[in-house]
Amino acid sequence: QVQLVESGGGLVQPGGSLRLSCAASGSIFSINAMGWYRQPPGKQRELVAVGRSGGIPNYADSVKGRFTISRDKNTVYLQMNSLKPEDTAVYYCKAEITAINNFRMRDYWGQGTQVTVSS
Repeated sequence: QVQLVESGGGLVQPGGSLRLSCAASGSIFSINAMGWYRQPPGKQRELVAVGRSGGIPNYADSVKGRFTISRDKNTVYLQMNSLKPEDTAVYYCKAEITAINNFRMRDYWGQGTQVTVSS
C-alpha cells in the first residue's frame, strides 16, 4: 500500500508565504516524478509544478518566479512566496510510483490541502 500525506496549507494574507509538504510512504520501489496540482473553487484541477528525477522542474506560467518545488527522498515540497488571492485552491500532491508488490508504475494522489489567500 502506498500513501501520500500532505501538510502545510492554511490561511495567509496576500504577499505572504506558505510551504506545503507531501510525504510518500508504504511499499515503494521507486518514484519517477512528484508534483503539485491545484483546484481553484469552481474550476478544474491544474498543474502547478512537477519535478522528475534528474530533470528540470516544470512550472505553470502563473507561478513561475514565486513557487519553488523541491524534493528530499520521498518527500516533495512546494515553497509558495508572494501569494495572491488567485492562488486560493485545494492543492494536491501527485507521484508516479512503482510499488513493490507489482512493480507497475502508476499515479498516486494525496488527499489535498486547502490554501486560502485573503486579507
